[in-house]
Amino acid sequence: MVGKQGRVTGKIGPGLVGEVMVEVRGGVEAFYAHATLPDEEIPAGSIVVVVDYFPPRTVYVARALV
Repeated sequence: MVGKQGRVTGKIGPGLVGEVMVEVRGGVEAFYAHATLPDEEIPAGSIVVVVDYFPPRTVYVARALV
């Protein structure tokens, strides 16, 4: 999971649990998402990179440098 890119489908921000769609096992799956920077807001539609993964469905993400 770490290093994979995904698209934010539910806003990520302080006090919010966002949602990201990530390609996994030949399909796309939803994961609960938190920003790696505590005060960062990442709007829906943004491309992010998974920097940490906590099974079964939680990821910490950072904005992708596109």
